[in-house]
Amino acid sequence: QVQLVESGGGLVQPGGSLRLSCAASGNMVNIYNMAWYRQAPGKQREWVASIVRSGSTYYADFVKGRFTISRDNAKNMVYLQMNSLKLEDTAVYYCNADPPVASLPRYWGQGTQVTVSS
Repeated sequence: QVQLVESGGGLVQPGGSLRLSCAASGNMVNIYNMAWYRQAPGKQREWVASIVRSGSTYYADFVKGRFTISRDNAKNMVYLQMNSLKLEDTAVYYCNADPPVASLPRYWGQGTQVTVSS
């Protein structure tokens, strides 16, 4: 059974850091393009960052320079290092696996809560 399990969320003060982890089953990290999304209360889910199979990374403008996405192919893990956190970064963060071909399914984790508060 394919699974994505996020961890690492929590409560942090503005300006602080957190590192989110996403454990993927099977060989997914090597096959899929991986991404992080987030959803704040009352808002739509939005894309945060992606790391594609080639290793190239992409970021939403609102996290560029503060967040870093990375992966460990051997461990089937994807990470999101979040620095200089702001109040508006408060959201549930979701790991996403985007298939290389349309015939394969897309997968989501259950989400991990990140709360930035003083």
